[in-house]
Amino acid sequence: MNRHTVIALVFAILTFTAAVQAQKADSQGDMAGMDMSNSSDSGKQASGDEMAHTMSSMSGKHMDMGPHMKMTTLRPANPDDQKKADKVVEQLRGAIEKYKDFKVALADGFQIFQPNIPMPMKHFTNYSYAFEATHKFNPLHPTSLLYEKHGDDYKLVGAMYTAPKRFTEDDLNQRIPLSVAQWHEHVNLCLPPKGEERSMLSKNPRFGLAGSIATQQECDAAGGKFYPIIFNWMVHVYPYEKKPEEVWAVERGQHRD
Repeated sequence: MNRHTVIALVFAILTFTAAVQAQKADSQGDMAGMDMSNSSDSGKQASGDEMAHTMSSMSGKHMDMGPHMKMTTLRPANPDDQKKADKVVEQLRGAIEKYKDFKVALADGFQIFQPNIPMPMKHFTNYSYAFEATHKFNPLHPTSLLYEKHGDDYKLVGAMYTAPKRFTEDDLNQRIPLSVAQWHEHVNLCLPPKGEERSMLSKNPRFGLAGSIATQQECDAAGGKFYPIIFNWMVHVYPYEKKPEEVWAVERGQHRD
């Protein structure tokens, strides 16, 4: 996975973990946030160190995550779906135009993940929008804004929408048609035993989202902690791209010639 994608996923974990905690504090029912909850122990969550090592362990391309990557099935194209998706892009482009000035995004409540660490892609998130996305879809309120870092400046290149992990493909299709975009989530994570987190950084790791372990049985045998689903559904949008397949690419530039 490239560095852009690693940062996106780190940011997503932190964003939705915070949202889950906020929702629990407000006692507003089931919010399917990115809480890395274990299905056999819903109260258990990965520690900050575990999350950091999990994300740092990833290498290669986003699309090469094998059993750790789940994507919706691409449905047959049809004009109505494309029209609906195009409208979302149009609305999004208008809503985030002012955020080409990143300072406006900050003033409006978006927060930069690790602003002092040099990385080529930065995620700005709005925690209120993250919470809203668990209940309804608002194309004007993306969970995150995606910026390329250029010196002391930021270039706005896209955004990310999210949806609860409990959603079916039909539910997701109501938000963004599955004939146009493929939503994705990250699954089958086995975290290593305490003290072995750095093993996820090895060349051929067993643990983590780049690891060879992808089942509960294998994870139990290795003494790890298994998380069947670790992130919410997410979809990236790059509204300034020209081709529809690039607008809705999992990674920016994925379908360029």
